[in-house]
Amino acid sequence: MKIFIVTAFPGMIQACLSVSMFQKAMEKGCVEYYVWNLRDFTRDKHKQIDDKPFGGGAGMVLKPEPFFRAFDKIKKLTNKKSLRVIFPTPQGKIFNHQLATELATEPELVIFCGHYKGVDERVIESLVTDEISIGDYVLTGGELPALVIIDAVIRHIPQVLHSYDSAATDSFADYLLEGPIYTHPRRYRRKAVPEILLSGNHAKIQMWREEQRLKRTRERRMDLLNLRSKKEKEIGGKNG
Repeated sequence: MKIFIVTAFPGMIQACLSVSMFQKAMEKGCVEYYVWNLRDFTRDKHKQIDDKPFGGGAGMVLKPEPFFRAFDKIKKLTNKKSLRVIFPTPQGKIFNHQLATELATEPELVIFCGHYKGVDERVIESLVTDEISIGDYVLTGGELPALVIIDAVIRHIPQVLHSYDSAATDSFADYLLEGPIYTHPRRYRRKAVPEILLSGNHAKIQMWREEQRLKRTRERRMDLLNLRSKKEKEIGGKNG
């Protein structure tokens, strides 16, 4: 996968892409990152990327020209007629596990990072295919949401993780939260690992884990259980 990130603050993105799973994915040849400075696509000597909003109002708005020029360059590099272009924004569709797995199948992704008051609407109308929100709150810019989206997406690319089963059994993979997990030591500060996990009976352990997942989801995210039930009914209806 090739991921193009267009941002006014490339250092913020590059600092994270050079560590942990981001870097490992690149070293394994699974992902290529292209981090471009929005200011490099301006034409004036001051490299101005923002201006006052028409009609008045507070804040500054990112100008359309740099984004369009960056996109023109990306199209030449990919030779693709259509590209998945993501714009992180509180106004977008809520990001979730299912969308992450969907995006992981794309050969290229483009992410435009907004900043200040926002970006000229013509960028959204003409270039963006996916407006995505990582939650109902506002951040200073789109850099952190971009990193969140990239992290969630690339873990579903084969060979990025040491074990793909780790991603396949994450919370939300089947609309259930992940249950409690334990490691050594068996007892720590009067807290002991549940005996079932030490039993060696894998069938019973698996059953216990599923019970714990259901219990935790019921206590914390009943909405997910309702969604799981709805999906099961849809599948049953199709099979019937």
